[in-house]
Amino acid sequence: MKEFVLSAPLAPKLNINYEAELNEEQLPVVQTGDGPCLVLAGAGSGKTRTVTYRVAWLLEHGISPERILLLTFTNKAAKEMITRIEVLLKTYPQGLYAGTFHSVANRLLRQYGNHTEFGAGFSILDEDDATDLMKLCIKEQKVNDMGKRFPSAAVLKSISSYAANARIPLDEAIERKNSAFADFNHDITQILKRYERAKIEQRSMDFDDLLLVLLKLLQDQPDIRELLADKFAYVIVDEFQDTNLIQAEIVKLLSGRHKNLLVVGDDAQSIYSFRAAEIKNILNFPDQYTGAKVFRLVTNYRSTPQILHVANEVIKNNEEQFSKELVAVSKTGELPLVVPAADQRQEGQYVAEQIVELINTGTPLHEIAVLFRAAFHSQAVEFELMKRNIPYDYRGGLKFFERAHVKDSIAHLRILRNVKDSMAWIRALQIHPGVGLATAAKVAAYAASFEDAKAAIASSPSLGAKALLGWQRATKILSAMLTTDGPAPALRAFVGAESYKEYLEAEYPNYRDRLDDIEQFSVFAEQYDEIGPFLDAVTLTGDFGVKLMDTEQQASQNSDEDKVILSTIHQAKGLEWDNVFIINLAEGAFPHQRAYGSDAEMSEERRLFYVAATRARTKLFFTYPVTSGYETVEIRQPSTFLDEIPKAAIETVRLRAALPSWAQPSYGRPTNSRPSPVRASSDSWDDEPTIVLDESGDRVAKPMPSSFLRDVDEL
Repeated sequence: MKEFVLSAPLAPKLNINYEAELNEEQLPVVQTGDGPCLVLAGAGSGKTRTVTYRVAWLLEHGISPERILLLTFTNKAAKEMITRIEVLLKTYPQGLYAGTFHSVANRLLRQYGNHTEFGAGFSILDEDDATDLMKLCIKEQKVNDMGKRFPSAAVLKSISSYAANARIPLDEAIERKNSAFADFNHDITQILKRYERAKIEQRSMDFDDLLLVLLKLLQDQPDIRELLADKFAYVIVDEFQDTNLIQAEIVKLLSGRHKNLLVVGDDAQSIYSFRAAEIKNILNFPDQYTGAKVFRLVTNYRSTPQILHVANEVIKNNEEQFSKELVAVSKTGELPLVVPAADQRQEGQYVAEQIVELINTGTPLHEIAVLFRAAFHSQAVEFELMKRNIPYDYRGGLKFFERAHVKDSIAHLRILRNVKDSMAWIRALQIHPGVGLATAAKVAAYAASFEDAKAAIASSPSLGAKALLGWQRATKILSAMLTTDGPAPALRAFVGAESYKEYLEAEYPNYRDRLDDIEQFSVFAEQYDEIGPFLDAVTLTGDFGVKLMDTEQQASQNSDEDKVILSTIHQAKGLEWDNVFIINLAEGAFPHQRAYGSDAEMSEERRLFYVAATRARTKLFFTYPVTSGYETVEIRQPSTFLDEIPKAAIETVRLRAALPSWAQPSYGRPTNSRPSPVRASSDSWDDEPTIVLDESGDRVAKPMPSSFLRDVDEL
């Protein structure tokens, strides 16, 4: 193999005053970051600045750009770092290897791909291409589904990706992610083998392959491994806590010659285990790399001392972590507010009213964020913002009323209200096997010939065997909904239908979240006695429309319009706002109910809370509903994480919800203990949603609407 020849070193005269530009924590990283180094960079501590100046320092001291490898996790982070380096150097450092793991892998495989099965001229399949190829492999397998729904191409792709990135056997991945499909192990294995063969035959890689093939190349071709390890004198990795086992091994091999590996990250912000990120990569770094230096960046330039105090107090309850405590540069601020609300409706009203108050005092909308653990938590807030015509941008998926499964449930309600609604029939029918668009349109026209839903459901159209089975499944769901009284029971009958559960599980990797969405929708629907007014409220307020096909892709937003940000916490990582609301901080919601009984999962939930809290610069609100449900009420305990905050570190806002004394939220429970829900009829107390002063002198909330707005007229 041709020997790599190093180009002449570049030693620009940058005249950077590093002592003036960096603080006393950042400076040693920049100037002495040789050898294996772990930089524990707390939230808002100037991580990007430190990495940028480290690259400048290396270039100024004679290291050629092509000898530096800078790895990031997102294109946005890569672009930001490269831009900062370019501004600092006043020119782009030609030859610098900088980008995401996948982009750098692609670059290297274009050079050395002829030593792999794919060659150097391979194509890259995007997610749609990869899913389509998987569909072909499923069809070729001719699966005997044994009367059960076989997982969709998207679900198989998700299982395969998790197994590859977590480095676990396929059957273990199925058990972890979708245990209901264990009976299909053989067929799934054969389909994935077909998928792998097809990619090689077509010389096409999916995104996972870029890393897998690069790792195999480095492991199987020692001459190429040594060449690249010699080439990269310095390797820098951003967000190291988010690496999986494949990425960590690639980094180890590429830095094996010179040992100059500087990884930057924060174990307290490791929140992506569901994507196979391995927190032990960062926790075990000092043990993996002999003589590793550990630096700590704890000076926080973002948040007030009061916000950081809350974050520090909660995260210290995690056992497996590096000890560190963020210290604020700003001098003082307001105590974070804890706001128990009577229910999610009042919680949504409170958040919306506070947003109005912030806007009225001159706060830009884009400096207000509402964060939540799971997408379905946002529904009440979304509805209140829409009623007030407050524009918002949803991060981490589609807005609530745009989600396919929510539209599915609405379509079924529309049929019960209006049997001649052909578009609703088309949507409801197509979720069942054997019913395509043409057949659905034909059956919809047949159903529209009846005068009421009951008569249509009881009939039997002339259809082929498969289409008839689809009709029977659809009408079974509708029949169950028809026997209920009101929209909430109808929605529960819909989401409880086995055929719809099977459909979601087979079609979507995140089917559990979708079921939670509809359950939350049914709770919201309990405000209405009849389907008609409920549909009117949703349709007129929610900018809602049933479509024939759903791409599940969010419509492009007008970036010039100022908007409040609604975001899952996972999507909010790396961002910051002046004002942050963290909602639904109740046991079973945040932390998620699946975390109980697992120390590792509860620790990750706590890191999620830490990430959420440290997004706020000046004002931080914690809210949660004390109850859920209407006719039968479940009393919700405040989140374990609220219990972990010293009382003196927060201020409580009391919204008079008229709960009896036995139902009032109690703090101070043992952490990691899951409380038993308390249930009672809502008739056991009066609803008096006015705001009162708390006897203990706690702060009074800003004025809110004088009712829960449960009447249709008020919507």
